[in-house]
Amino acid sequence: MMTAPSSQADTCPASTTCSTTVTFTVTAPNGLTITVPNGPVSVGSGTPGNQISGQLGSITVSDQRAALTATWIATVIAASGGFTTGGGTAAETIATANVSYWSGPATATTGTGTFAPGQANAAAAQTLSASRTAFSKTTGSGNNSATWNPTIVISVPAQAVTGTYTGTVSHSVA
Repeated sequence: MMTAPSSQADTCPASTTCSTTVTFTVTAPNGLTITVPNGPVSVGSGTPGNQISGQLGSITVSDQRAALTATWIATVIAASGGFTTGGGTAAETIATANVSYWSGPATATTGTGTFAPGQANAAAAQTLSASRTAFSKTTGSGNNSATWNPTIVISVPAQAVTGTYTGTVSHSVA
């Protein structure tokens, strides 16, 4: 049981109102988090000179900060080494410049405000050779969340060799 801090008593004459100021704190224990699929995630297969396209799975930003201005930006980037197979020689590497990303619309949201995809559709896809906005919340307050299922498009170079290519796509939120 919490004990109220001692304070000086307020004494008021009869027929008047005596007021006490009350304070309390609302806390936000969980903060701002992002959840991504637990890999590896296969986005399909294709042949040299063509494209491979597939979805990564659900990405969710959860904002439990209970903030007056509850805005955030989720970003995405691929590891600078690209996607490799075998020994990772030039013919065994697909550069991040050949890997595009588009978030598409949210599959689910909670809370108030404006949620915006970084790339609304395939025509707006961006390469992952630099950090890109994956999704954002630009207005609103209080707790909120957004989920999207982004698509990765790999342009397989004509000189690529056969194999299973592996690389990292990283999401973060601030």
